[in-house]
Amino acid sequence: MAAPIYIIEEEKLRRNLQLIAHVAKEADVEIILAFKAFALWKTFPIFREYINSTTASSLSEALLAYDEFGAKAHTFSPAYTEDEIEPIVRCSSHLTFNSLTQYERYHHRVAGKASIGLRVNPEYSEVGTLLYNPCAPGTRFGVTADKLPEQLPSDIEGFHCHCHCESGADVLERTLVHIEKKFNRWFPQLKWLNLGGGHLMTRKDYDVPHLINILKGLHERYPWLKIILEPGSAFAWQTGPLVSHVVDVVEDKGIRTAILDVSFTCHMPDCLEMPYYPDVRGAEHVDPNEYIANVDSGHSETFKSSESVSSAVSGYYYRLGGNSCLSGDFMGNWRFNHELKVGEEVIFEDMIHYTTVKTCMFNGISHPAIGMLKMDGNLEILRQFGYEDYKNRMD
Repeated sequence: MAAPIYIIEEEKLRRNLQLIAHVAKEADVEIILAFKAFALWKTFPIFREYINSTTASSLSEALLAYDEFGAKAHTFSPAYTEDEIEPIVRCSSHLTFNSLTQYERYHHRVAGKASIGLRVNPEYSEVGTLLYNPCAPGTRFGVTADKLPEQLPSDIEGFHCHCHCESGADVLERTLVHIEKKFNRWFPQLKWLNLGGGHLMTRKDYDVPHLINILKGLHERYPWLKIILEPGSAFAWQTGPLVSHVVDVVEDKGIRTAILDVSFTCHMPDCLEMPYYPDVRGAEHVDPNEYIANVDSGHSETFKSSESVSSAVSGYYYRLGGNSCLSGDFMGNWRFNHELKVGEEVIFEDMIHYTTVKTCMFNGISHPAIGMLKMDGNLEILRQFGYEDYKNRMD
């Protein structure tokens, strides 16, 4: 049986990069890659054809920008530490502080070496999932307007504001109203404004012309400010799947689970954290309440017998389970048009952004390989993983 693999498709990646480069040129802004969503460094030569910089949130990401992307990073961290601030500065063109106390502690180590910024909190966000909302009450991100002095320290050159997650241009338009209302009195003291990530401009229904017009309007109001966007998901959105395989089918209380050779907690953690249901090729997600209701109402035979499923509800129902020992390592429920067999593929769409950077080796689970489907149709294996990779994490 074939091993699981993430496959990034070069043609789709380049399509996204072309659109992003178009927006940057038309709107006269800088759009940079956020490593927190995508950091497959063997693809960086392709990225360098379209963009010039990246954003980092840790020493390792800053080093990756400097060593592998070949350019200093725009760096933000919730908290810099004494032992890491110097090497981070060496790898950074811009460095944003999360708080005034962090600024006071370290700004003299940065001045003259990188452009200093301050993260601000507009106290407005339309992100519905609390886990991903950086402006939720009690947030640890950014400084609110009431805490800023009227005259900023002379070495603060920019504001960084991030409050989106896979958002549309209309959300940016509404958010800017709050950003400008709270912070534009400090704009004359600044050189740049970083509007963060979450601008999902490569999504099919995204209004790209409206985004360009919004950014042009921002330039007209504040022509001296350099505008920066740092999306992550937009770069790798819909650029490739995770291919898994059925290894077993088990059943309990009328619920059949297809166990796969991948893990949701190890290889698709966003599905459990967000949570959201990924698209599965050739299958339809079924509302879990409807599924359980059918089981509890005495129709469990419908789900136990493939013949009954076929005739009664026109499909074969399965919960998809990972291969770790975590009880909650499953996602479901799904309707297939055939009975799943051991060894067949189950393909999760759009599993490149965030997923590849958040994977772990919990339980020592075999890690999917990483491959690139080249423009000529050949599959290039970028990375394979084995026992030594797991063992070295325990060093």
